[in-house]
Amino acid sequence: MAIEKEVLDHLLAGRDPNAKDGLLDDLKTAPSERILNTELDEHLEAERSGGGGSNRRNGHSKKTVLTGTSRMTLSIPRDRAGTFDPKLIARHQRRFSDFDAKIVSMYARGMSVREIRGHLEKLYGIEVSAGPDLGCDPRRA
Repeated sequence: MAIEKEVLDHLLAGRDPNAKDGLLDDLKTAPSERILNTELDEHLEAERSGGGGSNRRNGHSKKTVLTGTSRMTLSIPRDRAGTFDPKLIARHQRRFSDFDAKIVSMYARGMSVREIRGHLEKLYGIEVSAGPDLGCDPRRA
């Protein structure tokens, strides 16, 4: 299934085609950061339900990851207790091979939210909410 012309026009509106940080970088970074934020939300919720209610968000740290074709700088969320260990991009992981192809393929295939959720679970063992926005708050991306 191809991306509709209107959607593509909206994504490209106001962008400089020669800019270093272009649309493809945004299509890789935004979902990655949303997934990482969802992972932290689920981690904190699990701690709260287990009786450890004092842990909470504690900002972000920057991490540069090498993908197949570029460098991607992500904002990795932190928790106050330091117990959060991301699954999408683990601590100390610096390479994310084939990442470009995986993210772009999800968009290009026109996958539904449930299909993307299943894809992420299959590839990374990450459980993401099946809500309309993959369980993520778009204001955090």
